[in-house]
Amino acid sequence: MNLKNLPIETIEAILDSLNVDISFVDHEDRVAYFNTPKEGRIFPRTKMDLGRKVQNCHPPQSVDKVNAILNGFKAGTLDKAPFWIQHKGRFIKIDYFPVRDKDGKYLGTVEVTQDITEARSLEGEKRLL
Repeated sequence: MNLKNLPIETIEAILDSLNVDISFVDHEDRVAYFNTPKEGRIFPRTKMDLGRKVQNCHPPQSVDKVNAILNGFKAGTLDKAPFWIQHKGRFIKIDYFPVRDKDGKYLGTVEVTQDITEARSLEGEKRLL
């Protein structure tokens, strides 16, 4: 299947239907995209964030970490950056991944944030019907 065959509205609807926050930062460190899950985002974004440097979307105390991740992705020395934090009584998992074209050229970074509070307590199995 090729995404070129799907209308952009369908791709956006797919991404908005996921129970994760997705943001894409382009190769110039600017916020270029974010989804809008039905339940709302864990870390809200507004249209004003589009085009902003991602460093301006994070607390000052974490900007050095953001830059280290981006620099590692750009240099090809880092291929993921997972984090987890406590936030408003919830357990939040944040993953950063570099996005590269088929030739390995850095295109940007995708950030995936998910509330995994309930998932941490799962045991056993739950299979499909």
